[in-house]
Amino acid sequence: MKEQSIESETRMYLYDLNNTAKEFGFKGEDRWELTMVTDTERKKIQKDYYPTIAAKIIPEFLLQVFNLTKERLNQSFSKTNEETANRNVAVSELNYIVAFNPKRPRA
Repeated sequence: MKEQSIESETRMYLYDLNNTAKEFGFKGEDRWELTMVTDTERKKIQKDYYPTIAAKIIPEFLLQVFNLTKERLNQSFSKTNEETANRNVAVSELNYIVAFNPKRPRA
């Protein structure tokens, strides 16, 4: 059941990312920057960049959805980043995965 939930969350998030990229005319060099954040950090990113795609995910699934999304977007992640993220999700109040394009700040 848990694996199905992680897979379905990832698929829905990737669907939103792909639709938004098409809608806003992303080119080959335009890439999503993925991050796990708190609600306050999410609001700041959404204020600073457009478009952004945010999804609230329960903390138990957040890291797996984050890693699976990065993998499916062909973005690399290192083992040290994964270990740091494991600790951060457990200690911090991370409950959102946010994607934004750093080349597209709000005017």
